[in-house]
Amino acid sequence: MIIAILFWGSIFLILYAYLGYPALVWFFARFKSQDFSEEKYEPSVTLLIAAYNESAAIAKKIENSLALDYPREKFQILITNDGSDDGTDKIVRSYANRGVEMVSGAARQGKMIAIKRGIKAARGEIIIMSDATNAYSLNTIKALVAPFADSSVGLTSGAKFVPKGDGVLGSSEGLYWKYESWIKKEETKLGCCINVTGEIYAVRKFLFGAPPDGIINDDFYMMMNVIKQGYRVIYTPNAQSWERVSKTATDEIERRARINAGRYQAMAMAKDYLPYDRPLVIWQIVSHKFIRPLIPFGMILAFIANFLTFFFPAPPNATFWLLAEPWNRFFFSAQMLFYASALLGNYFKGGRFSKILYIPTFLVNSNWAALKGFFRFANRRQTTLWQRVQRREE
Repeated sequence: MIIAILFWGSIFLILYAYLGYPALVWFFARFKSQDFSEEKYEPSVTLLIAAYNESAAIAKKIENSLALDYPREKFQILITNDGSDDGTDKIVRSYANRGVEMVSGAARQGKMIAIKRGIKAARGEIIIMSDATNAYSLNTIKALVAPFADSSVGLTSGAKFVPKGDGVLGSSEGLYWKYESWIKKEETKLGCCINVTGEIYAVRKFLFGAPPDGIINDDFYMMMNVIKQGYRVIYTPNAQSWERVSKTATDEIERRARINAGRYQAMAMAKDYLPYDRPLVIWQIVSHKFIRPLIPFGMILAFIANFLTFFFPAPPNATFWLLAEPWNRFFFSAQMLFYASALLGNYFKGGRFSKILYIPTFLVNSNWAALKGFFRFANRRQTTLWQRVQRREE
């Protein structure tokens, strides 16, 4: 009985995180659909780009930013340079005659310190946070700021896309972002989105709250700060950010491990920032952000519990739910096939066969990253300094 409870409890955790919560959000959104204004609204805006040793990408980023469709007199492009020593600052200065501004620190202090420095120099009512390696669609600024015409909106987040041509890893990443995009659309209809894409989000300047020292996922903290002050977070899919996928699956795992270490940290600090007067939002946060990092533990427990049924079998006349023969063998075989497919998917880099394998491969790699993130958080080995991940085009 205990083995069966462990197995089915683990399966429920996994299915709830991936399918149950999205389905419930979709269902509830049918009864409580809150729209936001899409009227023309053009406040002053600062595009804040944090950069550390981005000489290979910063010129392309600046050119993309200068081409964005927004009134130039209301649009400040500000690079906050975190002590780069590869010539990034010289490249940025070469654009000074085109209105690009820069604030710079003498030595590397981390992304959050760089952002705080940039906020002091920002003139816009709305601050848009961006990375140095992504490109925005031309209408992105207008799409991001339009919902701020509604005074209840404190933060907006755009959509992330992976260009075609990045192989199996790009296909799996692209599918993941489509899945997340659908969830965020439904959360927005429900009243408040609780997932921010760090490379494309906008916040009212007066609501900006700098995270305390040691925070790993600064974008999540800033989102929670806005929510706790009673404002809404809106997903704006027409604001689009394009970025190539990580160069290798190993690089992607490392990137996700850092994010997941930040999620465990956020769970540990939850009592300090959860909006206790908004129970619906708390349910969303727990379901979308806190249960996801626990999935690898559910996968491990399901495997172990299933394996134990061969040594502690249920009575022959037991029900399906107690994993009696032949159901214990069926589920164990299914798990073995799933993990074998993921293992093969890491070796087949192209072709039709790899496309069949990329979903189990992506899921296993993502949850392996979550497990690595847990041990980094538990051992306090995750630094707050961000590490530049090589992208495919580089």
